[in-house]
Amino acid sequence: MIQIAPSLLSADFARLGDEVAMVNSSKASMIHIDVMDGMFVPNISIGFPVIRSIAAIAEKPLDVHMMVCDPGRYVGQVRDAGADIMNVHWEACTHIDSVVRSIRDAGMRPAVTLNPATPVMMLRDIICELDMVLLMSVNPGFGGQKFIPYTVKKTRELRQLIQDSGSQAVIEIDGGVNLTTAPALVEAGADILVAGNYVFSAPDPRAAICDLIEISE
Repeated sequence: MIQIAPSLLSADFARLGDEVAMVNSSKASMIHIDVMDGMFVPNISIGFPVIRSIAAIAEKPLDVHMMVCDPGRYVGQVRDAGADIMNVHWEACTHIDSVVRSIRDAGMRPAVTLNPATPVMMLRDIICELDMVLLMSVNPGFGGQKFIPYTVKKTRELRQLIQDSGSQAVIEIDGGVNLTTAPALVEAGADILVAGNYVFSAPDPRAAICDLIEISE
């Protein structure tokens, strides 16, 4: 069954506790948290104090997506904030293999994110060290963007790389996920769909999560 990771970037921050409680009671598998520094991406989002507050009430694993420059500097802080998965951008790491090892050594599951124009073969040498690969299907930094169609082909390429290498990594997709794009992504090999605007703008967010699961079966 496809897993859904609602992205809190699209939540109502004035009601963040209620939004987390909604995800807790839904069929979502994890909570996706975007950390932005205004440098790697043009937006600025939440920081470690807010993540700690989320972790205190979350009943789902926290997938912390670090859209920041040199994310390896923050491994200890991400762990201490309560993250289960630390997701770093390949484009932001000078020594990606060292960062991946430090994440696992800190007790978290390491994940690497690729921007839309970064080829999946950039992960060839480290794919067996990863628990997850996140493919951005929009350019990172803002919610509500239009899905980039070639992400489907890229997902197939990543699935083939994982199979050929014997890696156990799962594939996560982030950006423009809805009832139209989800089936093609799952058919191409996606395991986890990050859904922000589609879930949190819905009249019934729990039902929206169920709809994504059902249409992807």
